Order: sequence, then C-alpha cells, then structure tokens
Amino acid sequence: MIFYIIYALAIAVLILHFTGWLGRRNMEWVVLATPVAVFAVIILDYLKII
Repeated sequence: MIFYIIYALAIAVLILHFTGWLGRRNMEWVVLATPVAVFAVIILDYLKII
C-alpha cells in the first residue's frame, strides 16, 4: 500500500515540476528529494523493515 502512496506523490511532483508550479515557489528541491524517498522505501521493503 505504501508503494502506491509513494509513487502517486512522485507522479504529482513530476507534474508540478513540468508545469512550473514548483519553480515559481522555489521548491525545486522536492524534485531531488523525491527519488531519495522512493529509494528509501524500496530498500526498507527489500530488507523487510516496513
């Protein structure tokens, strides 16, 4: 279930990035933080922690 939430947020970040919404609000750092969060969830799931 957490995969669906994380991937939905990642898609939302991509949409906001390409429409320019993040750039206008100086939040482009979210584009870099999203893959880190996705990677962490994948690793934690692989290790059976979550």
